[in-house]
Amino acid sequence: MPKIRTAFFCQSCGAQSSKWIGKCPSCGNWNTYVEEPTTATPERQTWKASGTVQTKPIALTQINQSNQVRLLFKDNELNRVLGGGAVVGSLVLLGGEPGVGKSTLMLQAAQHLEGKKILYVSGEESEQQIRLRADRVGNMQAGCFILTEISLNLLFVHLKNFKPDLVIIDSIQTLFNERIESAPGSVSQIRDCTGELLRYAKESGVPVFLIGHITKDGSIAGPKVLEHMVDVVLQFEGDRHHVFRILRCSKNRFGSSSEIGIYEMSHDGLRGVANPSEMLLSHRNENFSGVSIAATMDGLRTIMIEAQALVSSAVYGVPQRSTTGFNIRRLNMLLAVLEKRCGFRLGAKDVFLNIAGGIRVDDPAIDLAVICAVLSSNGDIPVHQGICFAGEVGLSGEIRPVNRIAQRISEAERLGFSKFFLSKHNLPSLESGKTRQIELIGVRSVEEVFTGLFDN
Repeated sequence: MPKIRTAFFCQSCGAQSSKWIGKCPSCGNWNTYVEEPTTATPERQTWKASGTVQTKPIALTQINQSNQVRLLFKDNELNRVLGGGAVVGSLVLLGGEPGVGKSTLMLQAAQHLEGKKILYVSGEESEQQIRLRADRVGNMQAGCFILTEISLNLLFVHLKNFKPDLVIIDSIQTLFNERIESAPGSVSQIRDCTGELLRYAKESGVPVFLIGHITKDGSIAGPKVLEHMVDVVLQFEGDRHHVFRILRCSKNRFGSSSEIGIYEMSHDGLRGVANPSEMLLSHRNENFSGVSIAATMDGLRTIMIEAQALVSSAVYGVPQRSTTGFNIRRLNMLLAVLEKRCGFRLGAKDVFLNIAGGIRVDDPAIDLAVICAVLSSNGDIPVHQGICFAGEVGLSGEIRPVNRIAQRISEAERLGFSKFFLSKHNLPSLESGKTRQIELIGVRSVEEVFTGLFDN
């Protein structure tokens, strides 16, 4: 019987210490160390180990390259983010805030998968609760089976007898292994259960989806090694007060990690949005000041978003700066550029900025649209609805070029915009001689943008 010892593990990053520490030296979080039992093993020199092995080294050129077999869902957005479907034998981790729709997304994908046996393992909800959600989503399939179990040992017994084509675990923090003497959700339990499920997925060839909780800072709960063990890491983002959800891929061993999927939450579940630009743009019958349209890139998709600004006199003496969906520090920098380089007196005025649709944008290419919305609201001069912007604003007031400009212009042209403001440094990279239905206006500075918009 090996001697049982204890050690302290950080619940955020999985770092180990022989004693309790207030601040983790690895991730910097406070009060995250928890004592957990560990089994002491005799020390040995692994490099001197002897015995028979079943594997042998093979030359890279002798490895047969075969096409990856993928499990296709009816959800085109999920297939796009996964790189064309779930690879057989892969382990996928899906994280997101509580109530954002992780369980709904997975249950909906399982229900719409015809001709396959799916085992949905839930450790948080009962069969009746899952049935209520399934009735709301609709299109129930006879091949979707529900199992409420949190014991990993009993789960493998069910998997051996049931032999499913797809396994969904909701959630990994609720599973526990009986041979690990710690509570479910601890670092030891999460690491061990994920390792066992990874081994099962590789040996059986069954794709396994793990739903995971996230911490206050938005990262997936549990040790950081959890994200290194799995093949694909997905993040489901969204505001519960808005209907749009974004599925991002931060790691993908079988495809690109730059793809995103956009969903709309409704009373009957999640619906994939094939054309997000038309839904994020408000259809206005008349022009209003403080509104401009930007062509932004999120992953490999071009999305037209609406930047709304409101500039008014500071009533309470101290000017307010407030943003929704945009970095407040970035807005302060742009206002300082307008004040210092361009002569606009905005220091004594309140500035409010909102990205319509409830999404958050980090693309610097929307700087040009943001300053145009601010200047439009400040002068109470509307920007024409047929104008679109894409450009980064530098500290000296120059308009810097952005990447994938041709893709942004094509999306604006498809949606019927008549003018496109961009950096003059982007013009040489475009195809010469190509006939376009949209007028391209190259600018070098904020002054040229202001002159081209409001001096006509």
